[in-house]
Amino acid sequence: MKENPVLACVKELTVEVDGRTLVDRVSFRIRPGVVTALVGASGSGKTTTGLALLGEFPAGARVTGEVTAHGTRIGYVPQHPAAVLNPARRTGALLRDMAKAQVRELPRGERRAAARRRVADALADAQLDAADHLLERYPHQLSGGQQQRVVLAQALLLGARVIVADEPTTGQDALTKRRVVDQLAAVARRGIAVLLLSHDLDVVRELADEVLVMRGGRVVERGTAHRILDAPAHPWTRELLTGPRALPYADAARIGAEVLTVRGLTARHRTGGTRGPVLNVGRLDLRRGECLAVVGRSGSGKTTLGRCLAGLHRDHTGQVLLDGTALPRSLRNRSREQLAAVQYVFQDARAAFDEHRPVLDQVARTAVRLHGTGHREATTEARRVLTDLGLGDRLVRGLPGRLSGGELQRAALARALLARPRVLVCDEITSGLDPVTRRSLLDLLAALVRREDGPAVVLITHDLDTAAPATRVVVLDGGEVVEEGLAEQVLTTPRHPFTVSLLDASQRGRTAARP
Repeated sequence: MKENPVLACVKELTVEVDGRTLVDRVSFRIRPGVVTALVGASGSGKTTTGLALLGEFPAGARVTGEVTAHGTRIGYVPQHPAAVLNPARRTGALLRDMAKAQVRELPRGERRAAARRRVADALADAQLDAADHLLERYPHQLSGGQQQRVVLAQALLLGARVIVADEPTTGQDALTKRRVVDQLAAVARRGIAVLLLSHDLDVVRELADEVLVMRGGRVVERGTAHRILDAPAHPWTRELLTGPRALPYADAARIGAEVLTVRGLTARHRTGGTRGPVLNVGRLDLRRGECLAVVGRSGSGKTTLGRCLAGLHRDHTGQVLLDGTALPRSLRNRSREQLAAVQYVFQDARAAFDEHRPVLDQVARTAVRLHGTGHREATTEARRVLTDLGLGDRLVRGLPGRLSGGELQRAALARALLARPRVLVCDEITSGLDPVTRRSLLDLLAALVRREDGPAVVLITHDLDTAAPATRVVVLDGGEVVEEGLAEQVLTTPRHPFTVSLLDASQRGRTAARP
């Protein structure tokens, strides 16, 4: 049988930065309609290898080997979509500009309608609902999952023959993930090659034809998806396949008094000159020493709720109370003590750091700003916390660009901990992380919650496995709380139809991923 032509080829690629080898003699080929998956832990070299197809390398990198694209147009869907979306332009304006470039050959009178049709088709292909509404929003008004799908729509508009999809299901709920998997499979059936960089092994099993397992920049195992995932030969591959954390995050016997309360909260977003409600929460409470998981599909209001708690979204009515005292809606009006008490860890850790300042300095700055700690003492404290989280001194004295996604997420957690918070809001902090790094980070979170002086945690997540060890679970749909209760009860015997559909979609994804 005749082999498919090669669209792109990577041969003996090696990338080094400051004596550190990021990619070590990696080789593979990209063919039409074939999904090739690179899997591995955070920092294994997946993203560096994927970006090599676009001719992009870290600053100061020493590169050897060959990357040949044969004139093929390549689209890129990054792990952190906010980094490539223009914050000053509405979503629709940028998409329409891209579409106009695709219809220049048409008669002038037909171009506008054709461009609109292309935008509508791309949004539908990217599984975005209510497209007209989304087109009027700025990127910061979209959820992380919506941002991810907007960038996917951009790549589809480009008409690329190869799409590099870097964690395309990151931060997405089971229902949305199901649609994205179906869409990428449809893209491959149209003859478009996909290079899938993913930590989600169920998604890899469903989509991938070929799998390369990476560790420390090297390919340690390669083969068909079913062979690699059903009968792994390398110990590292077997470790990646280990199941999720099952032990509870909190110690039920040590859960104390109410520390944070939400009453009559209605949050709004401004869209197209009008302010519309996006979240309604009648009452919600968080107790000392517990972990409250907030789950729901992308765009359900999970992140908006977390931002309201932290004072990052001030356009809301109702009250957020700390120890019975109402917190100002905007963090700008909160005292140092109030700012320190409620800390927020962002989903996109890379965007949360200044790329031009050492990580250690940025983490230490929290203690200086919120507690008036001296610079030397703050640096010592920051170094200790970072070391406790597994980040060595040499690494954190460097710039954020030198850290992997998982390492930066740990640094972001350390920065929040230096505030000595009463409440820690974690927004999708495990999305985009491989199974090994995710388990490690959740183990660290559990250790923090169980400490005598540890914070209560609001864990915002799309992943039901991540939510399962929480004390309680709140389910959001369309900006409304549709179910709330003990985690075991909600996730095993749900009452609301939406919760049932969310669990069914998650289970179908696992079942479909198995032969």
